[in-house]
Amino acid sequence: MSKILVIEDEAAIRRVLKKILTEESKDYLVEEAEDGLAGMEKIKEEDYDLVLCDIKMPKMDGIEVLEATKKIKPETPFVMISGHGDLETAVDTMKLGAFDYISKPPDLNRLLNTVRIALDRKELVTENKRLKKKVSKQYQMIGESSEINQIKEMIEKVAPTEARVLITGENGTGKELVAHWLHQKSERSKGPMIEVNCAAIPSELIESELFGHVKGAFTSANKDRAGKFEAANGGTIFLDEIGDMSLPAQAKVLRALQENKIQRVGSDKDIKVNVRVVAATNKNLKKEIEDKKFREDLYHRLAVILIRVPKLNDRRDDIPLLVDHFTKKVAEEQGTQQKEFSKEALQLLQEYDWTGNIRELRNVIERLIILGGTKIDKKDVELFASK
Repeated sequence: MSKILVIEDEAAIRRVLKKILTEESKDYLVEEAEDGLAGMEKIKEEDYDLVLCDIKMPKMDGIEVLEATKKIKPETPFVMISGHGDLETAVDTMKLGAFDYISKPPDLNRLLNTVRIALDRKELVTENKRLKKKVSKQYQMIGESSEINQIKEMIEKVAPTEARVLITGENGTGKELVAHWLHQKSERSKGPMIEVNCAAIPSELIESELFGHVKGAFTSANKDRAGKFEAANGGTIFLDEIGDMSLPAQAKVLRALQENKIQRVGSDKDIKVNVRVVAATNKNLKKEIEDKKFREDLYHRLAVILIRVPKLNDRRDDIPLLVDHFTKKVAEEQGTQQKEFSKEALQLLQEYDWTGNIRELRNVIERLIILGGTKIDKKDVELFASK
C-alpha cells in the first residue's frame, strides 16, 4: 500500500483530502497531521510514499517541513497545498525540491493526477535504487563465513561514499570482486569501471597507459591518445597490483589524487578528471615503503579504507558453498550435467592446503568435473586434486 501523509491545519480540508484519496484507491493508506510540527514528528518515525503539505501553518510552516525532510529523507516526494495568495511561494517550493503544488480548494482531477504521478515516480526511484544495489552475478562474493560477512558489511558502508579503498590479500583471493562490488554499489555505478593491471604493463609504458600521451611524445606515439584516468571519468579506476607500479608513475598518480588533474605524456596541459580510485595489492606496502619502493604519501592517499581479503585456508567453512557455485558455473559453461560431490569429497577439499586460494579451487573443481565420475567422491579428489 502507498502511505500518504496529509499535513494541514484546517480540519475540514484534511477530511476532504483523506476522503478523496481513500475513495480513489483502496491501496492508499492516508494519515493526518494537524500542523507542521506534528507532521515532522510523523515523518521522522515513518517512511511515507507521499506527503501533501499545506504552506501556511502554525508552529512550523510547510517550507520548514519540506526543508527539514529533504535533509533526513530526501527522496520523500512533497506536493504543497497553497492558498490563493501562496501561489508564488508554492512555485518557489519546487526549487527546494517539492514535486508539485495544488491550489485550495483542490480540484479533484488535478489532485488525483498529481498524486498518481508522484507515487509512480517514487516507485521508479525506489526500483532504480534496488537495481543499483544488485551486483552482477559475474562478481558475486560467495561465502557466509564471519570474514566474508565483515567484508560485505564494510562494502555496504563504504561503497556509497567517495572514500578511496586499498584492498590487500594474496593472489587468487578475489580482490577484484571486492573492487567490483564497491563500484556497483556506489553512486558511480552508472559510470565506467576501468581496470588497470599495473604488474602486466612494462614500467616504461605505465604512465602512457594511465595518463595518455600526445602525438610525438615518444617514437611510436603516432597520434594523441587518452589514458585510463580519462576513460574512467565519472566512474571508478581500479589499480590492481599497485605495488608493482614504478616510482615515477606513483608520483603522477599522487598528483592526480591531490588535484584531480592529470597531464598526458609529452604535454604540460592539465586535464581535469573526476574518478574514484580503488587499488589492490598482494604486497606488504609498508615493507615496500621501508625498502624505498613505494611512496608513503601515496600509500596514505590510497589507504583511506583498508579491506583485507582472507586466504581460502582462513575461511574453510565457505568451501562447500564455493564448490557448489563453481560446479554450477562449470556445468553451465561446458553445457554438461551438474555433478554432485560426496560428503567425504567435500571434507577432503576443506582439509586441502589452498596456496592458490579461490583461483586454485576453481581450477580443481573444473578438473574434477571433467575427469571425475558421475558423482565426485573422495577417491576422485585424491587422484585429481593433488598438486
